[in-house]
Amino acid sequence: MTKLLDRAIEAARELPAEMQDEIARVVLTLVGKGEPVHQLTADEVVSFAKSLDQAARREFAPAEQVAAIWSKYAQ
Repeated sequence: MTKLLDRAIEAARELPAEMQDEIARVVLTLVGKGEPVHQLTADEVVSFAKSLDQAARREFAPAEQVAAIWSKYAQ
């Protein structure tokens, strides 16, 4: 292990457990050993495929509908 990596791990040991886990996830992803962030359910796969098909046909929600949705979350 390099000195820099050793210093980083020592510094991470002082962090709360949640932050240590997040750092571990990032490192594992960088070295190709990470786990998927989210596994889609069968329903989500079907919904996603339907959305992609609609996009391919250029079937998008009207601007007014999009604006109405965004207005719920804009502050």
